[in-house]
Amino acid sequence: MCRSIRPLFNFEPATTEAEVRAAALQFVRKISGFHTPSKANAAAFEAAVEQVAGVAASLLAALETTAAPRNREVEASKAKARAAGRYRT
Repeated sequence: MCRSIRPLFNFEPATTEAEVRAAALQFVRKISGFHTPSKANAAAFEAAVEQVAGVAASLLAALETTAAPRNREVEASKAKARAAGRYRT
């Protein structure tokens, strides 16, 4: 799947609508094969993004966990460290 789609569940502060929409946009781009759809496909593309974002938000709201929330900054620094090791020149 898309590398730019990140886990959104169990973070502090909570996931924002913008983050959910961005993940939905990446998902729809991936499965449609369009980065930017043509004018003929724009309405269907945007409708799909909104529907996926809505379902994703519902899922995140319904999930439960006993684990402590993860810290965004810590997770971002871990990802940067992994990327540095992966793309070392």
